[in-house]
Amino acid sequence: MATDWLGSIVSINCGESLGVYQGRVSAVDQVSQTISLTRPFHNGVKCLVPEVTFRAGDITELKILEIPGPEDSRPCGELQQTELGIPGVGCQVGPSQNGTGKMLKKPMCSSAPQNIPRRTDVKSQDIIISPQQQCSKSYMDRHVETLTQSKGFRRRHNSWSSSSRHPNQVTPKKSGLKNGQMKSKDDECFGDDIDEIPDTDFDFEGNLALFDKAAVFEEIETYERRSGTRSRGTPSEKPARYRHDENILESEPIVYRRIVVPQNANKEFCTDSGLVVPSVSYELHKKLLSVAEKHGLTLERRLEMTGVCASQMALSLLGGPNRLNPKNVHQRPTVALLCGPHVKGAQGISCGRHLSNHDVHVILFLPNFVKMLESITNELNLFSKTQGQQVSSVKDLPDTPVDLVINCLDCHENAFLRDQPWYKAVVDWANQNRAPVLSIDPPISEMEQGIDAKWSLALGLPLPLGERAGRVYLCDIGIPQKVFQEVGINYHSPFGSKFVIPLHST
Repeated sequence: MATDWLGSIVSINCGESLGVYQGRVSAVDQVSQTISLTRPFHNGVKCLVPEVTFRAGDITELKILEIPGPEDSRPCGELQQTELGIPGVGCQVGPSQNGTGKMLKKPMCSSAPQNIPRRTDVKSQDIIISPQQQCSKSYMDRHVETLTQSKGFRRRHNSWSSSSRHPNQVTPKKSGLKNGQMKSKDDECFGDDIDEIPDTDFDFEGNLALFDKAAVFEEIETYERRSGTRSRGTPSEKPARYRHDENILESEPIVYRRIVVPQNANKEFCTDSGLVVPSVSYELHKKLLSVAEKHGLTLERRLEMTGVCASQMALSLLGGPNRLNPKNVHQRPTVALLCGPHVKGAQGISCGRHLSNHDVHVILFLPNFVKMLESITNELNLFSKTQGQQVSSVKDLPDTPVDLVINCLDCHENAFLRDQPWYKAVVDWANQNRAPVLSIDPPISEMEQGIDAKWSLALGLPLPLGERAGRVYLCDIGIPQKVFQEVGINYHSPFGSKFVIPLHST
């Protein structure tokens, strides 16, 4: 009768040492007391071998999960599945009295085939089991539990247990569809026995350790090697990844020192790309601007380029498109522009004109002088055509903090201006206003400024600025490369795609 179990799907528990196996029964040997499973799974992971064999002494518990094919005479689990029409029925065999697990076999009855009446209506009919089940004593000693599962609902029948009811007893059921449905719902929710609730928590770490990751990847790699398909990269091979600005083609080594000055630089900076930008002395910087003006880069052009670059940087510091958009008309930024009566002041006025054209409220401070430079007069004439405001007294500057202060008070030549009363008054106002300060073309470190800057903007090449200059930026004012070479500077532009770049101290 052992052949009746061939093809059944079973679950075999071999204890904590061997674990749980699941598979389809391929062979049952009653002489040697062994059972073989084909296409087995060990603890939920598919085994690499096609078939495994178990001895009866190694089996602690055996559950029948599925019995294929309709037949007249069926084991206990299959009986419930066929007669009730409920899927997922299984039989469970516990350990014997001597502690050795036994394989569940179909009972060898001494009488004629069992006469079991069939009932198909589960809701309105009762389940009747014939008492003609006279089997051997070894089989009667074991407690067989039939678990009937239907949509998550489990019903226990302890038909052969000594503590269960008599085999002839009929399970009573309430008549009436409505009461039956309500009872079924209650049993579905609260019908499980309290004894079935496990006392210990699920061991996630131990269950995860059962997964052999290396073996699974090796199996995938072997399959892909045999089939010739490479749908994805193997775990041991990672494809090379490149940044959006990194070239995948091999190129020449990068030369980071592409600007060489004739004398040793007192201070060096570097860009975000790592290019070295040396500082130059004030005399060399003045000579560079003079040669550029001789070749056509006039003062007016230089003032315009400086104003454009400085205004672009100021707009970025004010918030850029997040602050300057049509939805924030009520939050116009305010900039206080402090200028002196020299070329540095003319650069600041040019910057203020461009800021005012971008809907920034500009307040220009310029002291009154009897005679002004021509460059300042021309810039003031253009600034007067904007919405900007010009003041000549510190009292007219705002009492509340502004969004940004642009400092163009200091000059390399006219150091005597620092002793003027208006200069000291405007310096005190700037230090008390607590607004961030941007200095345009500040003087070298020997001439410390009266106003501490948070940012400083250098022109062409930076000067050896001190610590009070803050973070240094460099702007391109349009000096050609051959003009640098004419003054003895080996120059290669560090700006790339920008006109204003940040510099970092080395």
